[in-house]
Amino acid sequence: MSEHTSRGSSSKAQDRSQHNQSKKPRKKKKKSGKVWFYSIFFAIVFGIVAAIVGYSAIIINGERLLAQHGDKLNFGEASIIYDAEGVEIARLYDVNENREVAEFSEIPQVVLDAFVATEDRRFYEHSGLDFISIGRAVVKDIIARSAVEGGSTITQQLAKNVFLSADKTLFRKATEASIAVALENQMSKEQILTMYLNRIYYGRGIHGIKAAAEYYFDTELEDLQLWQAATLAAMPKAPNRYNPISNPEASYERRAVVLQLMYEQEYITKEEMEKAKAVQYVQPEHGEKYNNAKYTAFVDYVVEEAVEKTGLTEEELRVGGYSIYTTLNAAAQDAMDEQFANPENFEESVDDELAQGSMIIIDHQNGEIKALSGGRDYVKKGWNRVTKKRQPGSSYKPLIAYGPALESGNFTPSTTLNIDRTCFGNYCPSDKWGATAVSMQQALQDSRNLAAVWLLNEIGLKKADEFATKLGVGLKDSEYNLASALGGLEQGFSPLEMATAYSIIANDGKTVDPHTIRSIKGKKSEVEIYSYKAPKTEQLIKPTTAAYLTQMMQKVVESGTGKSAKIDRPVAGKTGTTQHGIPNHKGNENRDVWFVGYTAEWTAAVWMGYDNTDAKHLLKKGSSQAASMFAKVMKPALASIPKQSFEPIEEKPVEPEKPVMGALSYTFDEENIKVTLNWSVAYEGDVVFEIFRAEQNSGNFVHFGETEGKLTLEDMSVFPGQNYQYYVVAHDLENNISSEPSNTVSIDIPDMELNVPETPMDDGGTDDDWVEGNPYPPDNEVTPTPPPSTEAPPETMEPTPPASTDPGSTNEPITTPDGEQGSNNEGDGGLIDELLNSAGNHAGNNGGNRAGNNGGNHAGNNGSNHAGNGM
Repeated sequence: MSEHTSRGSSSKAQDRSQHNQSKKPRKKKKKSGKVWFYSIFFAIVFGIVAAIVGYSAIIINGERLLAQHGDKLNFGEASIIYDAEGVEIARLYDVNENREVAEFSEIPQVVLDAFVATEDRRFYEHSGLDFISIGRAVVKDIIARSAVEGGSTITQQLAKNVFLSADKTLFRKATEASIAVALENQMSKEQILTMYLNRIYYGRGIHGIKAAAEYYFDTELEDLQLWQAATLAAMPKAPNRYNPISNPEASYERRAVVLQLMYEQEYITKEEMEKAKAVQYVQPEHGEKYNNAKYTAFVDYVVEEAVEKTGLTEEELRVGGYSIYTTLNAAAQDAMDEQFANPENFEESVDDELAQGSMIIIDHQNGEIKALSGGRDYVKKGWNRVTKKRQPGSSYKPLIAYGPALESGNFTPSTTLNIDRTCFGNYCPSDKWGATAVSMQQALQDSRNLAAVWLLNEIGLKKADEFATKLGVGLKDSEYNLASALGGLEQGFSPLEMATAYSIIANDGKTVDPHTIRSIKGKKSEVEIYSYKAPKTEQLIKPTTAAYLTQMMQKVVESGTGKSAKIDRPVAGKTGTTQHGIPNHKGNENRDVWFVGYTAEWTAAVWMGYDNTDAKHLLKKGSSQAASMFAKVMKPALASIPKQSFEPIEEKPVEPEKPVMGALSYTFDEENIKVTLNWSVAYEGDVVFEIFRAEQNSGNFVHFGETEGKLTLEDMSVFPGQNYQYYVVAHDLENNISSEPSNTVSIDIPDMELNVPETPMDDGGTDDDWVEGNPYPPDNEVTPTPPPSTEAPPETMEPTPPASTDPGSTNEPITTPDGEQGSNNEGDGGLIDELLNSAGNHAGNNGGNRAGNNGGNHAGNNGSNHAGNGM
């Protein structure tokens, strides 16, 4: 009993011990959970308290700032643009210009819906700050490690106009948030939205929704339709880019985005969305009354460049009080504007659509854009044709055909193009000259189509495209065809791109970086927020290629198709014309005409044509009108610029590539006592191979035979116990070029018994003289050679190794590869004599002659003659 009790007590104690041990970890875990709970709890409390304190601080600070600076909600300070001489040429913002204030009652609901859906979908729900958008912006900023995402509400955008600092810093964002909250506390949503819509910049000097409705649609604000409201709502992010006048395609695409947002947020139906998307914009005729400023196209280009370089929005840039210093040459721009305003420089249209044009001038030495014209009526339309792509026509020939040919080193301006055909597969370019030989210079001067296509075919599209790509005007995959030699491209290039490509040529083949801004300084400060830094200069094409192109294109202007571009200083350039390409239209009118050229100082590109090409809107004249515009603008534009000249270049003859002999090898057929020689050659042209042989290690090499197109030769004239050496030379007879000799091979023929015929051979015999049983019947290739004579040799001379690849005339001794000399071969050798006369003779040391019926004898160092019918 006691024993049982004892064991039971012991068992219980053991159970309790195990139970306690098992409970210890749970106690520890429970304690750890409390720590985490309290840590999280106090962190949340601290965060809430911090948020409340921070939000209170934002409210207090915002109220204070709004009280102090509320009057600044009106407008900012204009940024000013200066020309290259520091003279003011434009103000980007004027508080009294092109502005009408709209009341909330005048704004249709469709306009309010379009802007809210696009700019701030939770506008009616938040109190100035959209924390969801802010959170998204913070995440993107962290990922990018910089402030890249705005996350601003409409209220914040309105507040931002009070403090115009453009840097995306936390301080500025906090200030912006403070004022936004204060605005929400003091103003209704209607008031905020009305003030916002009245402040927005819509491009072209237009501020406010009311003025925008009238300018872009010639309608009252309250009458705006859905597609029009969506068009205006698309613009705040980038007014110049997304307004329908400056860029109708981008505006059309952005409008579709706005309509999609409105549909997704259930402001409109799908049917309404599709209908509004389909409307095509047509600008009203009264637009010119809104802007009479000078240099409008140049200023708009400057604004876009400044936005790209600084990261400022257009609104921030325009009303931020910045000083923008540009590259504009006022004299050049005035000369250009004067000529583009003169209707006599353009063809007369059959209706109200004007024949158009554009022009750009670049200083190719530093890349500064000196002047540009976006079109005859740029103030009215804002369509900058300097940046719009058109077919370049023959102005593309120097970039895709002649330039690559010169770059290859195989052509110079005087090289004759032996044009041997008029069709290339199914492509037969039109050309009045036809297939005739012509120099490269003359071909470019006349702008011959067939010559350019033939040259491109010779060079190859890949090499040509590599060259053009370096100049920024490479081919698309769909343009890899010979028609590209004539500028028949799918999309083409803009005047800016063509001027840049020609600028590289004018700059000795070095890079050119076109730009309009030198520096930008901050508001009321001399601190530069941007300063142009030229990229590292690279040599894109050979200086000789650039010099040759300049030389050739000077002739184009002096006496070729570009004569109308002549001015009082040297000019190089090329015209370009593209045919209309309209199906079923039989006229000879043109779609585009060009002149792209340069002086030693500046490069310019001129394009003329219609914006919308059809059978009624084509040019009747050719490229001479573009060349004339070049001259009329460039002469006064350069009047104050010191004259320079192109550096002359001495044309050096092109050294043709020589054939390169590969390894010479041999095999010996003991049964037939025959040596077979084999070799290879690296050369694209047609060659004749001349084989030389020496006997008994004499080094006295003589002409042995030749082949045309074959890389092998059999020698059946070897004798047992003798040694023979061979080498081969390749000759291009048409171009009078010879290769270096191949390697020399030496062959020892093993001793063996020969069945020598008893009937002797007659050196002067014919085929009939061969008797039955003669082991060497005639085969018109090689005849056997008897053993060397045992007679005492005449006076001996030193052995003669292989001849050089450029032997001298037949009247002079030749120098062998080892520096020795020997006499020349003479005789009637047919093709061999032609080879010897054009490329030099190879001779033995005893003056042995080659003679015979079909080829001649081979003389060795012992004076023995080998004769027969075969050679």
